Amino acid sequence: MNSVSSILIIRPSAIGDVVMASPMIKVLREAYPEARLVWLAEPQVRELVEANPALDQVILWSKAQWRQLLRKGRLFTLAREMWRFARALRRERFDLALDAQGLLRSRLLAWLSGARERIGFASREPGRFLMSRIVSKGPESKHMSSEYRHLMTELGLHPGAFAPSIATALKDRQTAQDLNREIGAEFVVFAPFTTRPQKHWFEERWAELARKIDERFGLPVVILGGPGDAEAGRRIRERAAGKISDFCGKTTIGQAAALVERSTLVIGVDTGLTHLGTAFERPTIALFGATCPYLQTASSKTRVLYEKQPCSPCRRNPVCNGEFPCMARHSVESVLAAAESFLIAERVSP
Repeated sequence: MNSVSSILIIRPSAIGDVVMASPMIKVLREAYPEARLVWLAEPQVRELVEANPALDQVILWSKAQWRQLLRKGRLFTLAREMWRFARALRRERFDLALDAQGLLRSRLLAWLSGARERIGFASREPGRFLMSRIVSKGPESKHMSSEYRHLMTELGLHPGAFAPSIATALKDRQTAQDLNREIGAEFVVFAPFTTRPQKHWFEERWAELARKIDERFGLPVVILGGPGDAEAGRRIRERAAGKISDFCGKTTIGQAAALVERSTLVIGVDTGLTHLGTAFERPTIALFGATCPYLQTASSKTRVLYEKQPCSPCRRNPVCNGEFPCMARHSVESVLAAAESFLIAERVSP
């Protein structure tokens, strides 16, 4: 590994996974200060990595386009696109490709890159033959980003504190600053939405929490989410009787990240925006239940609320008929008490 001059990191999606893989950037940059360091990403997460000063380039891969061509049976066009993309990757002359996903498609991307050394995670996915070396995700751990830390140690590197490495673009910070003026100097971010309903907290509890934050602390609440969350965001805002500014589907990922960066407190479920609170070292309360990606982080300002149930973590296979008792155990008062401890600490700190 001493002659590495160009490195490709393959972690194309999603927001939370990119955040948790991002500590590798700092470790690799410190180990190879002169190397060219490139991240391969899908367009929807580009804004999370392209402003990072430790990266030299972000290469975009359109998984959606390849998938659409495959579904339509346009195999010749797909093959041509793959060849075109492979040629572009190989012009970069990568010495090392790190597959930080462990899927068939990420292994294929590593192979297409032409990197002489291709190292990635073990998994049940096919395509091991596309890699030079397969490594495990390490021992069972409840520390944030533990599998990526293990990958760095497998390379013989020293991970250190292994904190997330996310940077926001100037244009996004300016937009967030403008919105900040509308919202107020201090505000709380809610991140209630993710890909699976069993990881969600209940809409009526979000609304009640917003009302109580307003009553006890006089702080406005901003709810963040994507376009697909707009309807749920509207319902929560209406239940909260106007105590929420609903930005669901109204910001880019970069702008949402910049708002998280400026926030007084972040409260969210197992979703990328919550993990961004930890990345920016904002006081963050994570409500976990059906999944529990971590219990400890590199930030002293993150508190995980989680109680293991006999059926947890159910991940993609809930057995509770939609009752989600793991998330029901998070009462409004318990979340409010955690919020209060953070807000008092923030206001008395010099």
